[in-house]
Amino acid sequence: MLEGVNPGTVGTGTAVALFIGIMLAIAIGRWIGLRHVARFGAHSLDSVGSLETAVFALLGLLIAFTFSGALARFDVRRAQIVEEANSIGTAYLRIDLLPVAAQPRLRETFRDYVDARLATYRKLPDVDAARRELARSQDLQTDIWKQAVAAVQMPDVRPGTEILMMPALNQMFDITTVRVFATQMHPPLIVYAMLFALALASALLVGYQTAFEKGYDLVHQIGFAAITAFTLYVILDIEYPRAGWIRLDAIDQALVNVRAGMK
Repeated sequence: MLEGVNPGTVGTGTAVALFIGIMLAIAIGRWIGLRHVARFGAHSLDSVGSLETAVFALLGLLIAFTFSGALARFDVRRAQIVEEANSIGTAYLRIDLLPVAAQPRLRETFRDYVDARLATYRKLPDVDAARRELARSQDLQTDIWKQAVAAVQMPDVRPGTEILMMPALNQMFDITTVRVFATQMHPPLIVYAMLFALALASALLVGYQTAFEKGYDLVHQIGFAAITAFTLYVILDIEYPRAGWIRLDAIDQALVNVRAGMK
């Protein structure tokens, strides 16, 4: 998640704004309904039920698809961490194939590289700090590649070492790019705007429908607003799993274990 904003703050602010917006929409809907009842009578609200059902069904469908998509992307990001850990571990083991003289410095650079990769995501949601670590890891990639190229060209290198070593490094470097762009793969903003708008429209209809009721059930309305806002917050938390309560830190242990094995 290197987009340049703090999604944790955005998610909390959006959820709070949605809660307040739903409560206001319910109040406005009830006010409009009361005026309508005073003018045309309570029987004029009977046709609103089918419209309310349709809007709520569309809201539920959109929430379900958005939630499902966020979970799918969350699982992909977890798999990518394991894939990176495996690719780094494989490349590190293949250092044994290189001439002995080239191994100590390359191993030390590998250790620095894994430290930088871990720090890149540990620094989040501090995006600027994460970007600095990402830049450092990219510089270390260049250094690792140069050292490996020089090593496979040494006179005492084993036959076939280049074929085994260089593709492993390529795979190790490629997954970093995949992970960076995976953090930027989210639904279009219009999807969240539509979800927000549908929630407000549903609240407006709820308030309108209560106009013919004698009591004003504030508890149920607060519950509806809170549940809807919290659901949106959880979706955003899953979508940006380095900024809020939902984290990928446990899966980062795969990289931590690789780093611990780099003796």
